[in-house]
Amino acid sequence: MSSRLIDAGYSLSVYNRTKSKGEAVVAKGAIWCDTPRQVAESSDIIFTIVGYPKDVEEVYLGKDGLIEGASSGKIFCDMTTTKPSLDIMIASRLAEKGAHMADAPVSGGDTGARNGTLSIMVGCSDEVFQALLPCFEAMGKNITHMGPVGSGQHTKMANQIVIAGTMCGVSEALVYGAQAGLDLEKMVATISKGAAGCWTLDNLAPRVLKGNYEPGFMVEHFIKDMGIALEEAEKMELPLPSLALTRQLYLAIKAQGMGRKGTQVLVKALESLKGKEIL
Repeated sequence: MSSRLIDAGYSLSVYNRTKSKGEAVVAKGAIWCDTPRQVAESSDIIFTIVGYPKDVEEVYLGKDGLIEGASSGKIFCDMTTTKPSLDIMIASRLAEKGAHMADAPVSGGDTGARNGTLSIMVGCSDEVFQALLPCFEAMGKNITHMGPVGSGQHTKMANQIVIAGTMCGVSEALVYGAQAGLDLEKMVATISKGAAGCWTLDNLAPRVLKGNYEPGFMVEHFIKDMGIALEEAEKMELPLPSLALTRQLYLAIKAQGMGRKGTQVLVKALESLKGKEIL
């Protein structure tokens, strides 16, 4: 995503908690900063995308964090999938310094990030959305202003609820087809052209057929997202039984040491229920 912004002509100051992960964009001309605060002080617009809510807190609220470098007129945009309440709280803290906040989680996986085709769900004021839109257009194709801060995160939760159910269905279909002796490549090609067609069939099922369980999106992060969705649903007294079941399957996968594999590794949880390797 940083590389896409550089390609679009933007000058970047960058920070990553693991410095080696910033080497590629520094090689393309980005300026390395030693702390989040330095990024905030040297930038007009600041994007963040990290792993967990605790990481968002650390980057914004910790020592030498972004808020320490915030000042009037700067725009901060958190693209992490995190708790809506957390981004709303950070927005309030930034407003005390005259700075602005947006939450803009994304969907589309590693492929979407590389190709600049991410779906971006944005929560902020109309003015902030218009200021951020050219940057979003460098990173994504489906960019939607959902409402005030927090709305982007709630939309991402809806997205993850759909993905959880779809991933479960695709995994069960692959295991079923394999057990029935079908040519799985033909099966996937056939059903993806009908009512079952979806992003997961097009992008992740082929990885499973090649035995590729490396992450576009990690199991650990998906478990985190499903947990946030269930927590938000509980606040609304809303039961989500399918999501709860899928999260339990992924927790079983993590317990087997596969938490840093891609979400398509769910087929292994279903195989374990059968008691033998099927795919």
